[in-house]
Amino acid sequence: MKHIKTIALSLVMILPLLICAQEQKIYDTTADAKKDIAEAVDAAQKANKHVFLQIGGNWCPWCIKFHNFVHDDEELSSFVEDNFEVVKVNYDQNNRQEQLLAELEFPQRFGFPVFVILDETGKRIHTQNSAFLEKDKGYDKDKILRFLKNWSPAALDPASYEK
Repeated sequence: MKHIKTIALSLVMILPLLICAQEQKIYDTTADAKKDIAEAVDAAQKANKHVFLQIGGNWCPWCIKFHNFVHDDEELSSFVEDNFEVVKVNYDQNNRQEQLLAELEFPQRFGFPVFVILDETGKRIHTQNSAFLEKDKGYDKDKILRFLKNWSPAALDPASYEK
């Protein structure tokens, strides 16, 4: 009987968290990803930014976790906002984005979420396996910031390396 009470109490405490995680929708399942990317590339050209594609789905707990981790951290969210136009590309059983992902050289091979960086012309310059940004059961701020800085416009600007 004691075990049943412990299990019931655990479920009562954990269930709302699971439901909340499943209810958070950060990917627009009806979005036209190619159109969104084209608009982001246009905006990136005007603002001297790169384009950050976060490919995943609302079904993916690590995708939601990454979004929340960056969104809730002032330094990370500011760096992203200052250096990237962000597009969340939905990938799910109803829309596998096959043509787009083929054009991006099959980033889904790394699992989800997967991140693709485009330069201001729309050229793919990097694909990042998100597993390398993890730490324990979450993400590592230092690894994420290093990744973002390494693929920011300043990092790829030759003037940054002139003496």
